[in-house]
Amino acid sequence: MKLLILSCLLAGCLAQEPRPCSSPPLLTGALAMSTQKESLWVNGKYLYDAMGQRIRLMELGTYENKTFSYDVLLLYREATMYEIHRHNRTCNKMPLKGDFQPMGIPKDASLLGQVVLGSSSGPGEGLLVNTWTGDLPEKAGKFMSTVTEFGCIPVSTLFHTDRFGWMVFSYFDNVIGILDPQDLNPPPYCQHAEMKAGDKEPVDFFSLFNNKH
Repeated sequence: MKLLILSCLLAGCLAQEPRPCSSPPLLTGALAMSTQKESLWVNGKYLYDAMGQRIRLMELGTYENKTFSYDVLLLYREATMYEIHRHNRTCNKMPLKGDFQPMGIPKDASLLGQVVLGSSSGPGEGLLVNTWTGDLPEKAGKFMSTVTEFGCIPVSTLFHTDRFGWMVFSYFDNVIGILDPQDLNPPPYCQHAEMKAGDKEPVDFFSLFNNKH
């Protein structure tokens, strides 16, 4: 009888229509990214703080068969980005444009479908996910995002803009929370970095991955 009740409850959960959702406000994980118009491949670690509107990306990538490392801190409330060079303890400071976009699915997104990644034949063999599509803010392009049904954890996101074409992000090893919050603050040796007016063009999230050359 207990097994029957549990099965009915599970079936009821799976039968519910998926709804737009918000990802946890603090996340740590790894990501892989590639672009359509550039010979760019990136993989690395990310830190995400929706409450403080901060993102840090620590990446290793290849561009036109040349490897590079990249450590960048995005502070949206301050409209500032830091390029952090740990090898010589220096920083580049530049203006950051665009509004902070929280992870998750916006309310105006359209559901494409719900599927199981892996297998539904046995416990632990699959992951129930929902895929959504919609417009980027200010009609800047399109997105297609896949998140877990339970927890709204990001799995993958595809962005398309006229300027950059397709950009594909895959997320894995996600953990709720941030081990060391200090990693989302500029290192002490960045405190005196100056942002010179007109010295750098403001960057946004998308151009960040398309200026490796």
